Amino acid sequence: MSLHKNTILKEAILSLAQKEKDKLLVRLINKDKMLLKQLHFQLLEDEFDLEDRIEKLKRNLETLMSVVEKSVKNTPVYSNYSQLNALLRQASGMINEHEKVTKDKISEIECRLYLLKASFERFPKLFEASAVSSGIKLRKYAIGRIKNVTGKFDKLHEDIQFDLYAEMKFIQEFAAKHHLLHQP
Repeated sequence: MSLHKNTILKEAILSLAQKEKDKLLVRLINKDKMLLKQLHFQLLEDEFDLEDRIEKLKRNLETLMSVVEKSVKNTPVYSNYSQLNALLRQASGMINEHEKVTKDKISEIECRLYLLKASFERFPKLFEASAVSSGIKLRKYAIGRIKNVTGKFDKLHEDIQFDLYAEMKFIQEFAAKHHLLHQP
């Protein structure tokens, strides 16, 4: 049940003493880890902390990609498709969390472009058409990520688009060459 639909409960909560409301608020916040991270960022961090978060995320993505490069081969076999897909999803989760906490769209798009470009450059054979189920899953995932980042890229200010144009162009050209712009 939503609080905005239950006006009686909402009024009762608002009529509580401030000390009681504060206790309830802290208890509720502790139950939602993402909300706790968001509040920490909004209330206790500044633009320098945001820069540090962005750099840390980029380092983590680069580290993850170097691990991927050591463990996944550019050979179209089931295990390589599966491993790359799992690691790309893990990296995407890191980017999702960063965006939810910071609400910084530019760094989100930069990191998504980096992830796509790095995986396309290092593992081009894994994005070719395949009859292997894990290969199909990887292609579908890549198609979804390309659509997602393209939509977000198109909403950016033209100056920021200009800065990220080379990465976006590479991804679009790779996607066109490997038929990743449309469902296989």
